[in-house]
This record gives sequence, structure tokens and C-alpha cells, in this order.
Amino acid sequence: MSTKSSKLVHIGLMGALFAGSLVCSAPAQAPQDQPKDAAPAAKPAAPLSSYRNQPARISNREAAMLESVWGISDPNVKVVESGLIVRFSYRVLDPEKSKPLNDKKLNPLLQSPEKGIELVVPSMEKVGQLRQAPNKIEAGQSYWMAFSNPGRQIRPGDRVDVVIGNFKVPGLIVQ
Repeated sequence: MSTKSSKLVHIGLMGALFAGSLVCSAPAQAPQDQPKDAAPAAKPAAPLSSYRNQPARISNREAAMLESVWGISDPNVKVVESGLIVRFSYRVLDPEKSKPLNDKKLNPLLQSPEKGIELVVPSMEKVGQLRQAPNKIEAGQSYWMAFSNPGRQIRPGDRVDVVIGNFKVPGLIVQ
């Protein structure tokens, strides 16, 4: 590198440092319309992450247990019908292991330990219970049951437990 070009680089760096020190040492100026003794405006709060951005996942250990013991995967709880119904759905991997979930003799419950609420599957006079209970359960198919949510007490973002006899899935996030 020639001495002339190195001097130019050196002068350029010195100029940048000098300009930076002027900017940093310049006093802050108050806006024209605010009095000098007024408190500075508060920073706007960072937006909270929405429940919709949070994944409704269960732990790998819980997923493995559901698959090995109960023969299901992808448990999901979602508010539907303007919040009057909470739907629990799941996918069957092993029809034999998942039979207790479709047993009409067992009454499913959707519990919210935080709110102290238990929801039940309603039974309609002409339709029966609002749940799928086919005679033959098939692997790879998704099944559901609907819980009545009077007063819209369970909302998206709540954590709930689904209990059907000995079957229990704790801590599902309602979508």
C-alpha cells in the first residue's frame, strides 16, 4: 500500500471517529411543544405473543406414552361454534389400544384445573352423545368428541385435561 493511500485511509478514519464523538456528545434536545420539566414519554409495551402463535404441543414423553399405551397421536382441543362447543380430536394408530376412548359406557370429561370446571359430552334426545363411537375403529382415522361449554368458560389459550375412564391427557392448550 502506498504512503499516500495509507494517509488518506488514516485521515478518513480520524474524521469518522471525530464525527462520531460529536454525535455522541451532543446534548439531547427537548421537543418544542413539551416543557423542559415534563417526563419523557414511556416506551410502548412490546406486543404480547398471542396464544395462536404458541404451538399446542405435548412433550415427546407424553406423545410416546399416548402412542404406546393408548394407540393414539395428535391430541387436539379446539373451541368451535362461537365458543359453545369444545372439540377434542385425536388420530388412531392402534385400534385395539384405543377402544376405551370410544366406549359409550364411559363418560368423557374435559377438566380445567385452573378454573375448577368440568365439561361433559352432551347427549341429544334424537342424536345421542356428541361423539364418534363407530363399531369398527380404523387405524389412521381421526375421531372426535364435543364438550358443551355453557357460558364460554373455556377459551383459547386455556390448559385443560381430557379424562375418559383411565385415559388422561393433561395440559392440552385450547386452540
